[in-house]
Amino acid sequence: MAKHRGRGMAAINYPIGLNLGGDPSQALVHSNPTGKFTVALSSIDLGQGMKSVTRQIAAETLGIPVDDVYVDTADSDTGPHCMGSFASRGTHRVGNAVIAAAKEARGVMMEAAAEELEVDAGDLETDGKGNIHVRGAPHRSITVKEVAIAAQFRQGRTISGRGIFLIPMSGVDPETGAMKPVTTYAHACLVADVEVDDETGDVAVLKMNSAYELGRALNPRMVEQQLVGGAWMGMSHALYETTEPYYPDRDHGPSDFNEYLMPGPGDIAPHDIAVLERPAADGPFGGKGPGEMCANPVLPAVANAIFNAVGIRIDELPITPEKVLRGLKSQGGAKPPQVPFGGPKPNGAARP
Repeated sequence: MAKHRGRGMAAINYPIGLNLGGDPSQALVHSNPTGKFTVALSSIDLGQGMKSVTRQIAAETLGIPVDDVYVDTADSDTGPHCMGSFASRGTHRVGNAVIAAAKEARGVMMEAAAEELEVDAGDLETDGKGNIHVRGAPHRSITVKEVAIAAQFRQGRTISGRGIFLIPMSGVDPETGAMKPVTTYAHACLVADVEVDDETGDVAVLKMNSAYELGRALNPRMVEQQLVGGAWMGMSHALYETTEPYYPDRDHGPSDFNEYLMPGPGDIAPHDIAVLERPAADGPFGGKGPGEMCANPVLPAVANAIFNAVGIRIDELPITPEKVLRGLKSQGGAKPPQVPFGGPKPNGAARP
């Protein structure tokens, strides 16, 4: 009876969105007489930060403070069309649509400001603090609020914009059937350290180390939180959560959280994360977004770590103590690989 430690690794590349049917998203942006702006979307915030990141994108494009932007995620009846919140597409697809809408609204805003200041719109710039001034002459300025009032009550303008981001459908090679389903990918590598108890079959995740390449992190703190939360979700699917053996029939299935097991705060492993920024050529300000990929590498990394610890391969999730004990019994106990993870090869050559 002993506890065995092992280390496993998994590397993934993850497609951002889909390209099979165009995968479009639309956005509408408009101001009210106070100079505040509303971004209307049908892209739902599921807790992934959709409202926060699109608010930042709109404010940056308009050249106004973030506090002056409100994001309304309406529904498919009252909001502009969106394919949906799936496939880790939100930041990339919706962000680009917001940029297009905000650019159009900014153009109207600058034209209205130019009329008030009696200058050419090309000579104006925003300061990000709610002011518009003549380039090189900051004393000649007007607030965004004053422009909004003038546009709507004197000039008869609507400071608004429409935006859509649509990727052309991929062609199909008639010979091979090959196609290009997406325009950009995110990437990740995760290493998990585990401890396996060969008496009880329990698996404890001791530590995780990961690196994620996800374009430009538009909100670094929110990215980190999503990566930490996603890793917890991945660990839960690897070792705890299941509706088996009766799924999709719910008869005799778990009825509460005493039967449906999930990890608690005491089960969370330390996690060191490196975020690698490689801006996407067609992403909003270079962003891609972490999305679903933050949970994906944990599952195979944990499975590989268990193999490294005791020498059993389990290919059905979750990896429960019962499955571990059955695996150990079938091979006559724990038999870690002769070559430990990261160790030298038997012939003395360096392990890749």
